[in-house]
Amino acid sequence: MISDSMAEVLRLLQLDDGFDAAAEVAVRAAETLGVDGLTVSLATGGEQAELVWCTDEAAGQFEDLQFTLGEGPGPDAVRAGAMVLVPDLAQVRAGRWPALTTESGALAVCAVFCFPMAIGAIRVGVLTVVRRTVGPLTDAQIGDAQVLAHALTGRALGATVLDQDKAPLLHAVVHQATGMVSVQLDLPLPQALLRLRAHAYSSGRPLLDISRDVVARRLRLDLNGNGDGNPLPVSDKD
Repeated sequence: MISDSMAEVLRLLQLDDGFDAAAEVAVRAAETLGVDGLTVSLATGGEQAELVWCTDEAAGQFEDLQFTLGEGPGPDAVRAGAMVLVPDLAQVRAGRWPALTTESGALAVCAVFCFPMAIGAIRVGVLTVVRRTVGPLTDAQIGDAQVLAHALTGRALGATVLDQDKAPLLHAVVHQATGMVSVQLDLPLPQALLRLRAHAYSSGRPLLDISRDVVARRLRLDLNGNGDGNPLPVSDKD
């Protein structure tokens, strides 16, 4: 169960008019999580990421340093698709992130916690929260951060996952493809649409093209949002 304050953050996120214009939401999220800074970076291909949210200079500098060096809890979270929790940067084992631990000493960051933004095997980005003091997050804080990362994933993919009963189906072929994926993967319609959007995002193709391939049975998605691209036999079951 998420906290009441995080539920309010998610409400504000849903009301916001643009992913890039969410400074207030980012600050409220950091306050709710009890951290000193928060960043959100979106994967742009390979090992690169683009910073889109930043609550303060220190958090932004640390995030930029991680992806400039290509090492750190953020890049690890994106690669592994799992959260990376570092309650004390000074205690990181030697050799794990040698360049980062050397360069980050001048920044006011002592603890870092990174939560992947992902749909199955598709990595969308990473939510990173930092503290100026050492110490772990509580289980409740971790739960809130995971829920926020999930909501941000849907937002980054252009889908509203906060009010799943109202997920928009804007085109007939997208609607049809969503229904097919829903049946094939046994998912609610909003989650099926999210899988379609995730595949479009990762493949760099328009959602409409992906939907047409699904409807024509040239593509079938798996639970990770991936597709083998093999033609499928016609079946009345789908």
